[in-house]
Amino acid sequence: MQNKLSFSSYFVIGVMLFALFFGAGNLIFPATLGQNAGTNIWPAVIGFLITGIGLPFLGILAMGFSGSRNLQELASRIHPTYAVVFTSLLYLTIGPFFATPRTGAVAYDIGIAPFVGEGYGQAGLIIFTLLFFIVTMWFSLNPAKIVDRVGKILSPGIIILLAVLLVMVIVKPMGTIESPQGDYVSGAFMKGFTEGYNTMDALASLVFGIIVINAIRAMGVTSKRGVLSATVKSGLVATAFLGIIYVGIAYLGATSTEAFGIFENGGPVLSSASSYYFGSLGTIMLTIIIILACLTTSIGLITACGEYFHTLFPKVSYKKFVVFFSLLSFTIANFGLSNIIMYSIPVLMFLYPLAIVLMILTFLSPLFKHSSIVYIAATAVTFMISTIDGLKTFCKLFEIDYFGWMAPIVSFYERSLPLYGEGLGWLLPVLIVIVVTGILSYFLKTSTVEA
Repeated sequence: MQNKLSFSSYFVIGVMLFALFFGAGNLIFPATLGQNAGTNIWPAVIGFLITGIGLPFLGILAMGFSGSRNLQELASRIHPTYAVVFTSLLYLTIGPFFATPRTGAVAYDIGIAPFVGEGYGQAGLIIFTLLFFIVTMWFSLNPAKIVDRVGKILSPGIIILLAVLLVMVIVKPMGTIESPQGDYVSGAFMKGFTEGYNTMDALASLVFGIIVINAIRAMGVTSKRGVLSATVKSGLVATAFLGIIYVGIAYLGATSTEAFGIFENGGPVLSSASSYYFGSLGTIMLTIIIILACLTTSIGLITACGEYFHTLFPKVSYKKFVVFFSLLSFTIANFGLSNIIMYSIPVLMFLYPLAIVLMILTFLSPLFKHSSIVYIAATAVTFMISTIDGLKTFCKLFEIDYFGWMAPIVSFYERSLPLYGEGLGWLLPVLIVIVVTGILSYFLKTSTVEA
């Protein structure tokens, strides 16, 4: 048994974690941010990094700190039924509802659309995503080492290609950085903060954390302190790579608006920049890498979802879940990348606060001796606020009036909750509830959850 790993071991696990987090979809959001933030790029990027890499890092640490075997076990500290519902919704969000369809849509927008033009429209997307998810389904039904091998080759490959592209952006910018647009004019930091939700990496970290911990234990580290220390160092490696890429792509986006104008999403930004610097060869290289990266991500997500739901419903075979999730992903992918992103925002505004509060409770749990009343009260308060937040975001995005019963609640929250307008209205009430219920549980000696 050992409690310490070499730097090379931390680095290997960190690169593995980076590969787990990194999907081609992560490239489109900082590119969009850069285009719209313009001269306000730096406060926007800082906000984006907090939720884009800071929260995933905390999620990984939370799983290591908790000692739980999986997310459902950790969430069961609140209630077993809640744990199943929350974990299922999280898997569906990072799986067939949004993230998996997004892989097919991103692959088409970046890799295929520049070559086929607008004439093919919806037909081109349908044909490509049909082939894409047939391949996804085949590999998910027949797991093979080739997927891991391709993934190991792709991660360095895409990093090298991006590094060359970003060096060119710095040495020879495509144009000057222009004025900010929309919410980035006066609230760049908070807009960047909420845009970081779109990566979905904080949600995924609660799943990936167990993979990292198991890898560390497989190397001989078994003590809780040793596992946590190794998790911190490996997490820093992964988040450092992600942070550099996010900052570079955001800067690329900011310098591209003069040359290309503002695109609806980040996919065309990258393909246009690649063509600008490297011509057709660069575009073809980017196409191959992006499609393969999206494919390996899609296979991983479908496989993970199939395995989880098979454990929930063992009478339904893993293969049936894979077929169902592949068909569902194909269907949703054909709504188009912009629509997938738009529809995901209300769900993320609902789900992210619940995930963040679970992380906070995990770290603070020893202080209130793992009292179940603290977990339940804090989660209930978060649920009441984040549910309204998600519904309000939905109404705002689709330009519809608030539901009749919801209007007075939204009005009350806007008047009473600090930072509610910035999407953080849940933060102060939750912290107050944790303190109050923590003190009460100490005096009342309430039951505790298993730590």
